[in-house]
Amino acid sequence: MKNNNALSHNLPQNLRPTIADLETVNPWLGLWRFISLGLVVLSLATLAWSSHHSILFFGYTMLMGIFYTFWLICTHDAVHHTLTGWTWFDELVPRSISYFMMWPHGTYAQLHRLHHAWNGINLDDPERVQWTLSEYQQTSPWMQWYIRHQLVIDLFGLAGVGLIAKTSANAFRLRQHKPSLPWMLLLDGIGILIVQSTCIIFAIWHNKVLEYVLFWLVLERVVGMMSQARDHLEHYGQWGKASGHQLTQLYACRNLQTIPLVAWLMGGLNYHSIHHAFPSIPFNRLPEAFHRIQAILEQHQLPPMTVGAGYVQETLQLSKRALLIGEPNLNSFTGRHQMLSQF
Repeated sequence: MKNNNALSHNLPQNLRPTIADLETVNPWLGLWRFISLGLVVLSLATLAWSSHHSILFFGYTMLMGIFYTFWLICTHDAVHHTLTGWTWFDELVPRSISYFMMWPHGTYAQLHRLHHAWNGINLDDPERVQWTLSEYQQTSPWMQWYIRHQLVIDLFGLAGVGLIAKTSANAFRLRQHKPSLPWMLLLDGIGILIVQSTCIIFAIWHNKVLEYVLFWLVLERVVGMMSQARDHLEHYGQWGKASGHQLTQLYACRNLQTIPLVAWLMGGLNYHSIHHAFPSIPFNRLPEAFHRIQAILEQHQLPPMTVGAGYVQETLQLSKRALLIGEPNLNSFTGRHQMLSQF
């Protein structure tokens, strides 16, 4: 342990030069990803609304929801200005596709910066999905039941509406840290109202109000389920504070093995540790950064970053049992807390 601690003192100085050449954003790669996914989404929407059978309508809409999720992940890159690197584009354009799903993008962007600062460090982290033992013990029996079945309920019950409600609630809960949060939520609300009002007026004009409501609800379920799964996979069971912010982020995230196509669709977020430690690295350079950092950790005889089997496999694994955040494991260099499954 002493050897690891001694080696870790020089690690941050070694890491930055290791990835410095990977922080340049190629705007055309991000623009191509955004436009190509958008074209797929719009094509599936056209097929859904032009179909004359309910099965086809719902089938195309569900498929659209899958790709809409990938499209929305582009807005995460935009929060860090690593989608195109064009500030005006990364700030304005993602709102248009977020507001259609009633997602408060501007509010999320501010909360997400707190998440990057607090992950593994501050339990007020707005994107923390895992409960502590003390929180479990102090809450009501109904909430304890929810915590024991959290992943299933979040995916199939709360889905997108749950994420919207959580983000909105956090805007008020954390307003003392970012006083602009309530105002940003108001601006997002106005944007959502404008977009949804336009869609509903168009649906009324074409006498398709019921179809539009069903269309949106199907999208909300699919997008919400996939987004909830991603939230859980990235951090559930990883909470802990190592020596220094970079090491904390490297160890307080879960990385996932997957094929290059899925990694592209996910915006490289399967390399989540690297994204957290170095959010300025664009999605296309995250794989290279991951291998470089993993090699540095091995060189310093430090524990490797956590790598899960894949999105589906890890989701199934996490659904089998709930875990609570216990006391810090003092024998762990990663600083990871004890994960309690018996409660």
